[in-house]
Amino acid sequence: MSITATELKSNLGKYLMLCATEDVFITKNGKVVAKLTNPFQDRVDIAKSLFGIIPDDMTLEEAKEERRDSI
Repeated sequence: MSITATELKSNLGKYLMLCATEDVFITKNGKVVAKLTNPFQDRVDIAKSLFGIIPDDMTLEEAKEERRDSI
């Protein structure tokens, strides 16, 4: 998402919450001058990539046991 510096000043709280889920680029005079981003985005991306990796018919204990057996 891209916003102006004036918009950021007017709605800082809104954009601080929004940058938890997506990058917010701040422009001034039509040029990008800054970026608000989640410092933990790598962790969020990793967690999202694991979503659904365990089949619905498998319990967490079965998944742990399978992982132990594969090591």
